[in-house]
Amino acid sequence: MIRVVLPQHLRTLAKLDGEVRLEVAAPVTQRTVLDALEAQHPELRGTIRDHGTKRRRAYVRFFACGKDWSHEAPDAPLPDAVATGAETFVVRGALAGG
Repeated sequence: MIRVVLPQHLRTLAKLDGEVRLEVAAPVTQRTVLDALEAQHPELRGTIRDHGTKRRRAYVRFFACGKDWSHEAPDAPLPDAVATGAETFVVRGALAGG
C-alpha cells in the first residue's frame, strides 16, 4: 500500500481527508504512483501532470524519504520505504516569486 500526501487544494478537489492509500504494482515509480492516483481520483487528472505529455507541472514537486524527486526520471524506482508504505510520497506546490 503506497501512501500519498497531497496539498490541501488537491485534497479539497478530490474530496479527500488526509493521505491517500493506493495499491501500486511493482515497480513503484513516480509514473505508476501518479497513474494509480489519477485512476482512483480522475478529478486530479491534469492537476499534477500535463494531460498530453504526462510531464510534471512546473510548480509541483515530489518528495520521498526527505529527498526531492522532482527531477528524477518518472520511471526511476522510488525508495523501498515508499514502496512498502513505511514512508509517504509527497506532492507539494512549489513557491515562486521574490
